[in-house]
Amino acid sequence: MLINLNNVLEKFQNEIEQTKTLDDLNRIKGKYIGRKGQLNELFKEITQLSSDEKKDWGKKINHLKGLIDNQLQEKLKELTQTLKTSIKVDISLPGKKPWVGSFHPIQLTLHQILTIFQSLGFRIESGPEIESEYYNFEALNFPPDHPARDAQDSFFLDKEYLLRTHTSPAQIRIMQKIQPPFKVVVPGKCFRRDAMDASHSPMFHQVEGLVVAETISMGDLKGTIEVFAQRFFGNDRQLRFRPSFFPFTEPSAEVDISCGLCQGKGCRSCGQSGWLEIMGAGLVHPKVFEAAGYNPNQVRGFAFGMGIDRAALLKFGIPDIRWLFENDMSLIEQFHAIQ
Repeated sequence: MLINLNNVLEKFQNEIEQTKTLDDLNRIKGKYIGRKGQLNELFKEITQLSSDEKKDWGKKINHLKGLIDNQLQEKLKELTQTLKTSIKVDISLPGKKPWVGSFHPIQLTLHQILTIFQSLGFRIESGPEIESEYYNFEALNFPPDHPARDAQDSFFLDKEYLLRTHTSPAQIRIMQKIQPPFKVVVPGKCFRRDAMDASHSPMFHQVEGLVVAETISMGDLKGTIEVFAQRFFGNDRQLRFRPSFFPFTEPSAEVDISCGLCQGKGCRSCGQSGWLEIMGAGLVHPKVFEAAGYNPNQVRGFAFGMGIDRAALLKFGIPDIRWLFENDMSLIEQFHAIQ
């Protein structure tokens, strides 16, 4: 039958008198009134008794539980007070300097880029990371058989939607929303099925630029990019524009900057060419204007797209893009001074 409740109380009192730490107190609490404690076991035993006996023993066990709980609370107050009085603080010691975080190099790079373009009159816009195939490809003059439309090159969610492969779809959305003249930049994350290596990542950051007005020329594009590059990379860096092709701009160009490590003489970092690619740019294609509902005979514009991660590598001399995503605090902490 039931064990003597007085014996349980006596054993509990002996143990709690010898308790010196909070850990011991918690152990004793679990032993007697915890979910698997002795009192719960006693409650299980009374299920075998008659109704009258259950009522009588139930009262006795609850009374014992109340006594134990009260003594536990008193012991807790006693131990807490003892700990407070035992802790001594030397107020003459210097305070501990709190740890202060720092911005990630990608955030620092993005902030600097946006600050420069805002000073040139650009405003910041945004676009969705999940895009329709229409905005991501068709409206930007990508032909139906373009390899970027293949699921092996892009992250398609279904037959219509995918994770955007560039920030350029924002061009169409912005032109559908506002009327020219305007100057905007659109930063954000992009996604492609690229294998992770020193210069590629399946998730990366871009910033898109778009300027639309009645009269825009390649001279306006070149002047804007030159001002940005000199402010961001330094006045000692040279810039060059190479003819290229993008479906949504015509004419198009790749923009290169002289290598900061070899001063344009050629090294391993720049592939012995003396130049490093920083962005693609060009005048907005007439078909893009048509897709956005503009008359290409009445407006002109230029657009550019730059990888923020690549810019961070060039800006801070980081040799491997994977370092930006490995959460290595020894790398991040180096940017405390650049806030």
